[in-house]
Amino acid sequence: MAWKKEKTEEQVAEEQQKEIDKELKKSKSKGSDSAKSHGEILRDQIVDALETYDKSYQSLFTSSLTAGLEIGFSYLLICSLYFFLIGSVADSSLIRIVSLVYPLGFILVVLGQSILFTEQTALLTLPVLNKKRSAGSMFKLWGVVIAGNLVGGYIIALILLWLGPHLGIFTTEVVVEIATHVIHPSTAVIFVSAIVAGWLMGLLSWLLASSRDTISRIVMIFIITAVMSFTGLHHSIIGSVEVFSGMLISPDISLWDYIAFQSTALIGNAFGGATFVALLKYRAFVFNIVSKN
Repeated sequence: MAWKKEKTEEQVAEEQQKEIDKELKKSKSKGSDSAKSHGEILRDQIVDALETYDKSYQSLFTSSLTAGLEIGFSYLLICSLYFFLIGSVADSSLIRIVSLVYPLGFILVVLGQSILFTEQTALLTLPVLNKKRSAGSMFKLWGVVIAGNLVGGYIIALILLWLGPHLGIFTTEVVVEIATHVIHPSTAVIFVSAIVAGWLMGLLSWLLASSRDTISRIVMIFIITAVMSFTGLHHSIIGSVEVFSGMLISPDISLWDYIAFQSTALIGNAFGGATFVALLKYRAFVFNIVSKN
């Protein structure tokens, strides 16, 4: 009898999953010019994520490496504008003003369709919730993407650390000041900050899926990432470039400081994106189907 009950529960779960897939498949917006429906966005996100799962690890790593390199252009502008404004504006305002150039690297990454971990976190979680992929395959994918992003960030950091002072566009002192600002808060603060940043990046992925034109996408990327920079929220990939660069120059920033920051920011970003966006958006859709039935 116990075996029969367990089998029945499995059948109920299977039937529910079929109903969810059916609703996703038939989801559509009211018109070509109207906003996409919740189900349509969710379906598009799952389809995009499954395409990523089907790519080879070599392709994923290369695309992730490219994203790590491209995000470095945000760092280039941050350092350059920070150095340019020294003496012209109050020190307390410098870090806020550079938020205007922070979005550039993200725009390059998203429009260039490179794979950035924080933008993909929620996206790659959806097929697991939809029972199309396993949690193990998701974590493997996360690992490849993170590795590619970090290696790309290390490479661009080394290039810019040499190039910036030689071009006279920023100094090593600026690099250290920016890195110190990033790691100054306590571990608990960085963790919560990274959760909120991951939440915002997950929302950005969701909003981009709802957009139908390039200008709207650029505006959304700019708003979300500029808010992150202005408020000092911690992003694990560009933060890696900032802290890694400071570690290479300053004896006051140790390898342990970098590892502690990086691990905290990565976990926070992943939790924020996967929980507050993927899980809640997916569960809202499922609850709506259950309530109909």
